[in-house]
Amino acid sequence: MSSSEPAGTVDVAMAHAARLLDIDPALAAEQAQEILKVLPNHPPALLLLATARRRSGNPAAALALLEPLVKSQGQWAAAHFQLGLALAGVGRGDEAIQALRKTVELKPEHTEAWRHLADHLMATGDTEGADAAYGRHIQCSTRNPLLRKAAVAMLENDIPQAERLLKTHLKQAPTDVPAIRMLAEVAVRCGQDADARKLLERCLELAPTFAAARFNYAVLLHRLNKAAEALVEVERLLAVEPRNPGYRNLYGVILSSIGEYERSSRIYAELLAEYPANAKAWLSYGHVLKTEGRQDESIDAYRQSIARDPAFGDAYWSLANLKTFRFDEADLAAMRAQLANTGLDDMARLHFHFALGKAYEDAGDYTRSFEHYSKGNALERARSRYDADRNTARIRRLATTFTRDFFSERAGAGCDARDPIFIVSLPRSGSTLLEQILSSHSAVEGTNELPEIITMAKDLRGQADSEEIGAYSEVLASMNAAALRELGEQYIERTRIHRKTDRPFFIDKMPNNFLHIGMIHLVLPNARIIDARRHPLACCLSNFKQYYARGQRFSYGLADMGRFYRDYVELMAHFDEVLPGRIHRVIYERMVEDTETEVRNVLAYCGLPFEPGCLRFYENERAVRTASSEQVRQPIYREGVEQWRHYEQWLDPLKEALGAVLDAYPAVPRL
Repeated sequence: MSSSEPAGTVDVAMAHAARLLDIDPALAAEQAQEILKVLPNHPPALLLLATARRRSGNPAAALALLEPLVKSQGQWAAAHFQLGLALAGVGRGDEAIQALRKTVELKPEHTEAWRHLADHLMATGDTEGADAAYGRHIQCSTRNPLLRKAAVAMLENDIPQAERLLKTHLKQAPTDVPAIRMLAEVAVRCGQDADARKLLERCLELAPTFAAARFNYAVLLHRLNKAAEALVEVERLLAVEPRNPGYRNLYGVILSSIGEYERSSRIYAELLAEYPANAKAWLSYGHVLKTEGRQDESIDAYRQSIARDPAFGDAYWSLANLKTFRFDEADLAAMRAQLANTGLDDMARLHFHFALGKAYEDAGDYTRSFEHYSKGNALERARSRYDADRNTARIRRLATTFTRDFFSERAGAGCDARDPIFIVSLPRSGSTLLEQILSSHSAVEGTNELPEIITMAKDLRGQADSEEIGAYSEVLASMNAAALRELGEQYIERTRIHRKTDRPFFIDKMPNNFLHIGMIHLVLPNARIIDARRHPLACCLSNFKQYYARGQRFSYGLADMGRFYRDYVELMAHFDEVLPGRIHRVIYERMVEDTETEVRNVLAYCGLPFEPGCLRFYENERAVRTASSEQVRQPIYREGVEQWRHYEQWLDPLKEALGAVLDAYPAVPRL
């Protein structure tokens, strides 16, 4: 080829090189270089050569070409897109996001740019941004006008319209896997997780290599607390795309959920090296470091998050939630300044109020502390709309089903495993301390707040004829001995992934499992059940001061909190009556005052010999995920026993809601 050859010849050569990209990138690079010998600095040939080098596994060589190319061709979307992919290839994720954003700014219909942008945003924890980018990807990638309309409806959050359009289309094309995947997303947004799971399984049955559907499936399984299954799916995705940032982030999240904290923190550290400017990535890393007990490093990670986004209230609350951390005056001034910003979003505002509540509490300014706690709680309560009457109705329904005769008729049913030790309670009742003490015994493994019992209850509720909360108890009532045994075996199998040692016993300390004692007794009749109880004013106030990442919606109003505590006492009193001696109760204040006696009593209940190491629980180096993680790494925390008295002048709504339960504590009144 010579410089005098017509443009048509160059076009033919370029077209040939472009075809080679998918077959043999190295050969495509050679072809591009031949073209550049004739036409030096020819932009399309430079772009093709850069693409070929990146696809050949040399993103650094691609960058050397792309960075000057983008400077000279600043409005060329294709060049920005390849720059984004090359930057990602060398681990410069933050810059990759910028390049991909520029791509879609220049070419809003660039479907692959939207997909890659979504992957990067997912890796940084920006799920809202990732969802929007995935939506644009779907909108741009489909040629069917009906599906394009459905994608637009989803972007505008018009879920009923999206559902109508997708179902209409699928009547005509029932095997259209992108449409099935979109309908699964609609089901997720409607809270119909079971339907979403069936749709995604159908997707993967029709198209096993449909990576986007498999990723959605893995995310859904994780949300459904099916950790082992989610792990299988994400590992299949990573086997094909080991560097995909979204897959790696999900992998880290799942590993953390099953107690693989060291592996999880390595993944987050790798992602941070790629996204060092991202505040949410630093926050996630800080959470894992906190769980591992690496407090100084977790504080640094939270500080790094704040440095990158001073309005990120969640990072300030995460520092406060260490419980042992103390803010300085500069921190207080920074938080007050953020709250003065009228443009601050409600979630950030909520986090700042909770953080300032803790900061002023530590400073002994209880008036300002309570003011901020109250404002934070009011914001969350308006969002969550908790119904206290509904919970009371659930308690009464469970008590009506689970009677002494009911259990007598089913004696001998269930799985005979003796492994589990359930610690049930309200949150902030000393259950983490109790878990730390028990897991310091050579025969007991501490795991986590395991979701399996709650997941089983939700699955059974889906089989109930009634939509009422607590209706799953009637499904249990209809099950025979074999079915109950199978449920118990399922629990043992599903929790196996959380166990890391060969110790014969393990702890499940999900506090809300007190609602499911009836099921626990039926399916695991040999399991130990320990009720950790704390003074109602201390427990309820501690919950009021705590912001939970999810769940515990009853805790954002003092009256609601008091009602919930009263309901809890009522249900536990019922089980004491119909299953006498089945549940061992540990009173927090007694544990603080006479630790050894209480420890000996609980070990005796579990059938375990006393070990002095249980009194040195603070030397236990196991990972702890709850809000008390730093407190239980110290000797008995006595300061919390009377702390509620600093706030007593504001606790009248709580006292009124507690009623006789408060006066009788630690005994139980007739309810």
